[in-house]
Amino acid sequence: MTRAIAYPSSSRSEGRLLTLVLGLAILVTLAPVARLFHEGLTAGGGLNPGFLAEVLAKPATRSALWHSLVTAGLGTLISVLIGGVFAFLVALTDLRRKAALVFCLMIPMMIPPQITALSWTQVMGPSSVFLKTLGLAPPLGAPQPLYSPGGIILLLGIQHTSIIFLTLRAGLRAIPQDAVEAARISGARGLRIWWQVVLPLTLPSLLGGIAITFVTALGNFGIPAMLGIPAGYATLPTLIYQRLAGLGTAVLAEVAVLAMLIGAVAIAGILLQRFFQRRQRLHLTGSGGRALMIPLGRARLPVEIALWLVIAAILVLPMAGLLATSLVPAYGVPLRLDTLSLDGWHEALFRQPAIRRAFVNSFLLSAGAAALLMALCLPLAWLMERHKTRAGQLFDSLLDLPYALPGVVLAIAMILLLINLPFTEATLYGTIWIIFLAYLARFLAVMFRPVQSSLRQLDPAMDEAARAVGAPLWRRLRDIVLPLSAPAAAAGAILVFLTAFNELTVSALLWSSGTETLGVVIFNLDDSGETVMASAVAMTIVLVVMFLMAVIQLTSRHLPKGVVPWQS
Repeated sequence: MTRAIAYPSSSRSEGRLLTLVLGLAILVTLAPVARLFHEGLTAGGGLNPGFLAEVLAKPATRSALWHSLVTAGLGTLISVLIGGVFAFLVALTDLRRKAALVFCLMIPMMIPPQITALSWTQVMGPSSVFLKTLGLAPPLGAPQPLYSPGGIILLLGIQHTSIIFLTLRAGLRAIPQDAVEAARISGARGLRIWWQVVLPLTLPSLLGGIAITFVTALGNFGIPAMLGIPAGYATLPTLIYQRLAGLGTAVLAEVAVLAMLIGAVAIAGILLQRFFQRRQRLHLTGSGGRALMIPLGRARLPVEIALWLVIAAILVLPMAGLLATSLVPAYGVPLRLDTLSLDGWHEALFRQPAIRRAFVNSFLLSAGAAALLMALCLPLAWLMERHKTRAGQLFDSLLDLPYALPGVVLAIAMILLLINLPFTEATLYGTIWIIFLAYLARFLAVMFRPVQSSLRQLDPAMDEAARAVGAPLWRRLRDIVLPLSAPAAAAGAILVFLTAFNELTVSALLWSSGTETLGVVIFNLDDSGETVMASAVAMTIVLVVMFLMAVIQLTSRHLPKGVVPWQS
């Protein structure tokens, strides 16, 4: 009797804790976005459509917007071509070594955009160490072909291929073999089956992937910055960076409008993607039977060779160029036994205080964000699952917004929110804490979603049994929730660490002397002509990324389904 009476008290304490934790999560993730839109709409005091029109009518704004739409749109088209082919072949055919193929295809997405741009510039152009070593370098004075809109489009397409692949593969794998067999019985063959059965059923997945790929490409900063700034080709993210870097906080109102412009396009893309997700669930509800598996027959080996050649072109080739550049004494020197040198690695990793400081900053920021988000998301996800509230449902629907928004938009939002702390004259702008809080806002969804997916698979009876014997909330969290959700939480923590460790888009606008991150250091080293050191630092980050991805891959069998994005 006494234990049964404790239930209402326990529910009230859980409700109060949910209110506290949910309020903290909302403050971290959604308050900066709200502050950004408030600043953009009320610049100059009160609602000021005239200021909005003035900023949007500037030639530089219109030009940057057009450049963003063109590069993001054509880059998305390249992603659809590569990712779509891979998705259809991996999901629907009897290819061998699919896991290895998918793992390699995911690596370009996990490598930071600035490293992607740096690595590709090392395999093209007259100063390419890789081409000089092979005797294929164009003559000195020839232009770097990647410093152009075409170069930006190509690398945006490669960088975001994995998004199309993942979203399309999910739809393809849901097609039951029975549907195709029924079409064959009706006389359909070959391309007709693909056109009339497979494509219509997967079209919502494809369109949803296109929407989110376009949004991601639109907000990409690293590639347009490293390839577009030298060519004088500005997109909206690089225009915001150049305005803020050149004029400081005096142009906050103007860059807030520019950030709001990107944010509005991003939100439209997110809503479109969710709309297509709902249509996908509607189309395939109740589908059953075996997964579709089309035999390739004699074509299997040539198809496998072609796919691995694409992997070599988009992954191995640029990494080889990056490694070659890091092993010469000076950029442009061919790599031979007599020119082989580790001076760039030694200088970068052991002698440059700014680089050592960036390693420490990035490690502490990413590890701290992963640890704190784990501590926040475990009780938050558990309490939201047990206590359905309108506030919780609203937060769940908006949670992905700070991650889906371009990083430069979130950076501007954090500056506006934290440049003057309420009721004080203090500021976090220019300190490492503003970067840390920005990481918490951006990567909370990366941690929360795997934990939420894991907790939804737990049997509520275990918690009820613990409550029946009088176990308090903290004990149930420690003895039941944490052990059972630990694999998903660990995977989420590694993903947070991976993405935060080499992040540039957010920290490019938030760093100051002493708070450099690795992404910023690579960008600055390349910008100042220290290409060999930049390549050494970039190769170090690539090795860290691949090691952590391998750890997730090796432990994936112990993780709930859906936690590891590239797992089939």
